[in-house]
Amino acid sequence: MKKLILLMLLATVSLSVRARENQMPLTDLLARFARAEAAMPATNPPVLVTNGSPESLPGHGLAEHPMLYIGEWCKKLFVVADGKIIWGYAAEGRGEYEDAWMLSNGNILFTRLRYIAEVTPEKQIVWRFDAPKGTEIATGQPIGQDKVVFIENGKPPRLVVMNKKTGATEFEHELPYDLKAGVHAQFRRVRYTAQGTFLVSFQLLDQVVEYDQNFNEIWKYPVRSPWAAIRLKNGNTLIVDERDVDIREVNRAKEIVWRLRPEDLPPAQRFTYAQTCTRLANGNTIVCTHVGRGQPPQLVEVTPDKKVVWLLRDWRELGGSTAVQVLDEPGLPENPGDSQH
Repeated sequence: MKKLILLMLLATVSLSVRARENQMPLTDLLARFARAEAAMPATNPPVLVTNGSPESLPGHGLAEHPMLYIGEWCKKLFVVADGKIIWGYAAEGRGEYEDAWMLSNGNILFTRLRYIAEVTPEKQIVWRFDAPKGTEIATGQPIGQDKVVFIENGKPPRLVVMNKKTGATEFEHELPYDLKAGVHAQFRRVRYTAQGTFLVSFQLLDQVVEYDQNFNEIWKYPVRSPWAAIRLKNGNTLIVDERDVDIREVNRAKEIVWRLRPEDLPPAQRFTYAQTCTRLANGNTIVCTHVGRGQPPQLVEVTPDKKVVWLLRDWRELGGSTAVQVLDEPGLPENPGDSQH
């Protein structure tokens, strides 16, 4: 039965219009976000933002990419376009922003530990699921327009696939966990792959594990404190080791084929911490960081040969970054595998 359900999930996703995968569907939504923000009370209008520093920095500051920007302790979710913040949303309650996706219908799916929710550009909540007592939800991913996968950190933790329209839990499975540790740091990322598998980052158990459609373990990679792991279009897996500030791309044979550490970059361009990263269609990688002495860069984009082409440092407006979704990339975010973040 589990295999049948997961095959149905994969079939639902494959029905998406693949003819659009070479287009950039999210850029068409930016005007809607700007209009929605302009229609709100003028308590916090869009702000023209510079790099927040007089020194010359690689790239074009906030004008480099349109993006959805979140930080653990940012006050808002931000949409950035044309070098300025065009939209911000202060979600209800308290808690860390850990994961977020702009969907092709314009809604934003996000987690805030106490709940996972979907909000429109007009700032109306259209779906929300509250974490059961004693649990936290730090990660979620859309599967098509109607379904979402997330993990409830808890004792035991659960991986859940839920239908947002019906509220039905279509699949769930308990995950291994450290009996002696708390629930907060158990998981920060789960990703459903284009192959119909689950890629789970066990932050406290120091491993990344891939499960098949019957939830059998089919691949495991040992790594200290993996905050995030994503399956790339080339079949490799990009992993962020939070504890050692070490980003590595590994193949199925568990060989490191690409690696990035702060010391690989010039001192003035180094990130000092890393939680997630995004692989762009052109092969570049964006590293997200949210802490460090002396206000380090929040975003660093490097080429495959580790040349820095963009560095964002703006602690006046944005705060630290936990994740970024670049909006001028091809593909549909609700198609697993289209977005590499």
